Amino acid sequence: MPNKLVGSTSPYLLQHQNNPVDWYPWGSEAIHKAKHESKPIFLSIGYAACHWCHVMEHESFENAAISKFLNENFVSIKVDREQRPDLDHIYMQTVQMLTGSGGWPMSVFLTSDMKPFYGGTYWPPEPRWGRPGFLDVLRAIDDAWKNKRDSLLGQSEEITRHLRTAGQSESQDMALDESLLWAADEWLTKAFDERWGGFGGAPKFPHAMDIRLLIQLQSRRPTERRLHIITKTLDCMADGGIYDHLGGGFARYSVDDKWLVPHFEKMLYDNSLLAIAYLDGFLLTGNTRYRDVVCDTLDYVLEDLTDEQGGFYCTRDADSQGEEGKFYVWSREEILDVLGMERGDLFCEAYGVTFGGNFEGLNILHHPEPLTSISNRLGVPHATMVQELKLDRTKLLKIRDERIWPGLDDKVLCSWNALMITAMARAGVVFSIPKYVTAAEAAVNFIQRSMTREDGRLFHAWRKGTTEIDAFLEDYSYLADALVTLFECTGNATYIDRACSLVSTMDTYFHDERGGFFFTASDTEELITRYKDQHDGSVPSGNAMAATALIKLANLTNEPRTFQLAEETLKQALPLMHQSPGSVGQMLIALDHYIGPNTDLVYVARNPEAQRRALAHAFATPRPRTLVVLSHEESEHGNTLSGTKLSGMVEGRRIANDATLVLYRCSNGICKAPEII
Repeated sequence: MPNKLVGSTSPYLLQHQNNPVDWYPWGSEAIHKAKHESKPIFLSIGYAACHWCHVMEHESFENAAISKFLNENFVSIKVDREQRPDLDHIYMQTVQMLTGSGGWPMSVFLTSDMKPFYGGTYWPPEPRWGRPGFLDVLRAIDDAWKNKRDSLLGQSEEITRHLRTAGQSESQDMALDESLLWAADEWLTKAFDERWGGFGGAPKFPHAMDIRLLIQLQSRRPTERRLHIITKTLDCMADGGIYDHLGGGFARYSVDDKWLVPHFEKMLYDNSLLAIAYLDGFLLTGNTRYRDVVCDTLDYVLEDLTDEQGGFYCTRDADSQGEEGKFYVWSREEILDVLGMERGDLFCEAYGVTFGGNFEGLNILHHPEPLTSISNRLGVPHATMVQELKLDRTKLLKIRDERIWPGLDDKVLCSWNALMITAMARAGVVFSIPKYVTAAEAAVNFIQRSMTREDGRLFHAWRKGTTEIDAFLEDYSYLADALVTLFECTGNATYIDRACSLVSTMDTYFHDERGGFFFTASDTEELITRYKDQHDGSVPSGNAMAATALIKLANLTNEPRTFQLAEETLKQALPLMHQSPGSVGQMLIALDHYIGPNTDLVYVARNPEAQRRALAHAFATPRPRTLVVLSHEESEHGNTLSGTKLSGMVEGRRIANDATLVLYRCSNGICKAPEII
């Protein structure tokens, strides 16, 4: 019989609806049951694409003895971390506090008033790999609850006190200056992996925000060393197995330090952030390979992760047919059978495919050496080899598409969609590919139509026509920033109006008078603590993106309150920027914009063709700390931005004589003579 997850909209919760565990979704029913029956809560948090979540489900939550013990002695609650990042953050802090590390599946034991007293991540059903067996853990917790409850309650109070004070810091009397940027530069340089690129060792994550920060710094004070760090990292990731060489897109991370073996799940946010990083890399270097990576990644999203109504889905799973990565790996024999011996041998040479394999007897495609080296060594003209490999990838992709696909998490999350809107919009104008801008606008329209209340407040999640969960700070701040980008790419001032409305909501419901913003709104469900996220994780912190969006909007609208909020948010993060620069890459990007010098490129165009030329001119070269204002002037209607929040940007700026496009270049309030483009 299905348990109480049967009516959920979350694909992750629905994966557990037929477990013999008597699961409850998070809510008053489960909490009331725990209080009424005087039982502890077992809280399990994960997400649909999580491989080890699937493993623990099969091993433990489908195990009759374990399920029986849970049902008799605990109230079991299952949470999708993507639907409820607020709960995930609070209880992940608990696990990290207790164990020194964290991850998913996350397993936490709570009192009936939601206060945690013990936690961990994956536990096998029996003792294994130095980990206790899950049933042994349950028995020990049950014994302590029944015989040493006062001790557990005291522990829960102590943990909760720590959670409530963690991350609280007052604005420091320290300067928001370039020294913070160069300290971060030094930190990242020391953390750089000289052999394989990236930062730190295995498991190795992409660190997209840190790559973008280094690209920003390269525009301030170029060095060959920093350029090497940027390009080495981008090249090694694109060469590695973390990148899908057939279908495009990136897996979440690499389990080794050389980017070979990925954790095969594909997350929308990773592909958004990495597309932006490679786009910035292309603008910095002109390397067309980076352009190809961006386009292949975005094409993958359009093909596989886009709802027909315009929203972008969350995740493509790591597992298919119960095996991690099975969909993506190849035997050498398979490839030779599809491509023939001659072409197949060349393909295998280019993509590191052997008879012995590099992953459980099979092969993850990767580039073990540059294609130019292979073409020289084999005496094959490079252009010929590139063209043949492209055709061969198409053949293999067609075969792969006939396999049983990994599961799809088809939720639409506002925050993650905003990241992809930014990537699509920017790539569309930089590469002159209109379908990407169209996709970005379709996603914004979807959010406005299907994830926005009549009062303008947002929902966090949507799935198959159902919206739920009031939006969090990241939804508002990410979307505000995306709307600014979309305005730059289209000249549509309604996007700025909407961004300003979102900022007003942030100010009203999320703002902390000490500076910065809380993750949850003041009028939503009360949890055991109300925290402010400032550390980047797999996605930028909500406060960092708030600062980023606020600084851009302040420069565009000249609103004092907007600038004040931006400055307060940066000052609140000063201790972290000093002490832990490797965890606040997006906040440092915001600081880079704050310090300036900032430039406004105000284009006044007379017709649509001139607007297209303006976009081509604005985005053809890297222009850090620059905002693009695209306006259209017709003599009988005036300027399209007149009477909007941006009217100050175009006041008195006209097109003279027979020109059709004029650029006004302004920096820190000082404008140069108009340029006819």
